[in-house]
Amino acid sequence: MKTMNNNLTLKIAAAFLVFAAVVGFVFAPAETITVKGSDTMVQLAQRWAEKYMQQHPEVNIQVTGGGSGTGISALINGTTDICDASRPMKDAEKIKLRERYGSTGIEIRTAKDGLTVYLNEGNSVKELSFEQIRGIYTGKIKNWKEVGGSDASIILYGRENNSGTYVFFKERVLNNEDYASSTQTLPGTAAVVNAVSHDPNGIGYGGAGYAKGIKECLVKLTDGDQSYAPTAENVASGKYPITRFLYIYLRQKPSGVLQDYIKWILGAEGQSVVKNAGFFPVR
Repeated sequence: MKTMNNNLTLKIAAAFLVFAAVVGFVFAPAETITVKGSDTMVQLAQRWAEKYMQQHPEVNIQVTGGGSGTGISALINGTTDICDASRPMKDAEKIKLRERYGSTGIEIRTAKDGLTVYLNEGNSVKELSFEQIRGIYTGKIKNWKEVGGSDASIILYGRENNSGTYVFFKERVLNNEDYASSTQTLPGTAAVVNAVSHDPNGIGYGGAGYAKGIKECLVKLTDGDQSYAPTAENVASGKYPITRFLYIYLRQKPSGVLQDYIKWILGAEGQSVVKNAGFFPVR
């Protein structure tokens, strides 16, 4: 009787070990990659993550926005694996990375963007020069009639100062002049597009991938130049004058699952997602 009980115990134990092994295999914790940063890139980053996880269920990719500056701070603090940024890292930020990790980080260009000036669809203005846009956003030009539009006050919409788009637009278009105090700062590009789409006198700026339900303003460097729309051809050729790269930043050279994911983003499938999201491939 005792032998039978021992045999039964051994069989139960063996069955439990087999069950545990199977459950452990099925429910093994996934490899996790954290992504944080640019609100311009957040929809693109989510699409990358969704498609990659469909093909690699063993990988869990967590994507959050917050702005390029927020993402870079998280990279420096060690709370994200990938930082998405719609502007290049500043020297001071690279120094902080080097002080903490012995590396100034890895910069990867993942897409191109034609930073777009948004107008309401009912606005009669079709094109603006850099000088006119600068005048509008620094408060020197206050009425649409000054740039060929109707007699109405210009309502300014823009991004918060932790946004890479805010920084890039200020440096590239405003020549580092301050934004007018009347600029209404909003917490994401989608919010800027929504505001302009509902405001006949509104103007905003942001990524080409968000340009839905608004008019894309043609842009030229000077009054005598030809104006261009932020199309794939014009962005690729550099004719559109507010073209920028969208970046991924890492603390160190990637390896393992992270390296595989970056390679996929830069490959044919990842770059196809870029195009479908309204941005422009770098490959």
